[in-house]
Amino acid sequence: MDSLPEHRIVLGCGAAGVDFLATVASFPKPDDKIRSTSLKVQGGGNAGNALTCAARLGLNPRLISKVADDIQGRGVLEELESDGVDTSFFVVSKEGNSPSTYIIVDNETKTRTCIHTPGYPPMIPDELSRSSLLSALDGARLVYLDGRLHETALVTAQETVCKNIPILIDVERKREGLDDLLPLASYAVCSSKFPLAWTEAPSISSALVSMLLRLPKIKFVIVTLGEDGCVMLERSTEEAPASEEKDVDSLLESLKQRKDDNIAIPTCYASPLTKIRADGIGTVNGRLFVGTAEKIPPPELVDTTGAGDAFIGAVLYAICANMPPEKMLPFASQVAAAGCRALGARTGLPHRTDPRLAAFLH
Repeated sequence: MDSLPEHRIVLGCGAAGVDFLATVASFPKPDDKIRSTSLKVQGGGNAGNALTCAARLGLNPRLISKVADDIQGRGVLEELESDGVDTSFFVVSKEGNSPSTYIIVDNETKTRTCIHTPGYPPMIPDELSRSSLLSALDGARLVYLDGRLHETALVTAQETVCKNIPILIDVERKREGLDDLLPLASYAVCSSKFPLAWTEAPSISSALVSMLLRLPKIKFVIVTLGEDGCVMLERSTEEAPASEEKDVDSLLESLKQRKDDNIAIPTCYASPLTKIRADGIGTVNGRLFVGTAEKIPPPELVDTTGAGDAFIGAVLYAICANMPPEKMLPFASQVAAAGCRALGARTGLPHRTDPRLAAFLH
């Protein structure tokens, strides 16, 4: 077995709640009454899921979040604790309700539809004392924000920057407060829709160039594309060799052409360090990566809930372990694919002893 990363405390700030997952043969029509084929009640929320994943891989995560003192809230805390996530920085309100999500998992289309009820009353930064925040940050190698609880996240991020601790931000879509958080981040992992929406660039690859130019602190941006894998643009501090600039769209195309569709396991294709240009946007020194997703046999694909959170949990581990991108992207895809083989965001998350991860952890 490999040795664990030396610095493995990660602090997260974001969503933790309860998921009610119902599997159905096919999605109901309005006014239908249908039966579920299976039902599961499990902890959820982006930050809760990603840190559960990180804990199972061997990190020591802490989470800042808020639940109510109700059955759901107590369940959330117990489940996180049993997976090794430190919940001592949670705010627990006497009244109100904990966050919850109803999730319909459609067996026919292999999709998941989420109906979220936020926790009430919402978390405000005053509920987290500065001394509490400082002890949460003590010894942390990395801070992870899922974009929720944006006021508390901003206070956390500002304190994190003062301590020179890098921040990874999970960007699903444009959210309130996100534009204040992004400039403080060192790493961003985005959904397929976000870069285009945020930059208004004509393609995902040119949007990545735009993000790196608009956010000078960012070291890399990854866009996750579900079964199509992921694309990553990494900024380099080294000067690119004095060759001509490469157009980012054609560079991405040339990497995609190298993909071998007969390989089921996740792989990664990397460009050399070069000057990467997006027309009308600018150029950046760096490398472009294309990561493939695992090809999961259809009978094994159960539920994609939390696949993005699992990917991020693995990226948190990879950063702490100083994994190069060529190893990090297939590792994160492998972890995410394991999670898709069971109902619920956490059920299938692998532990570090899982034989499927041995190649990455040795």
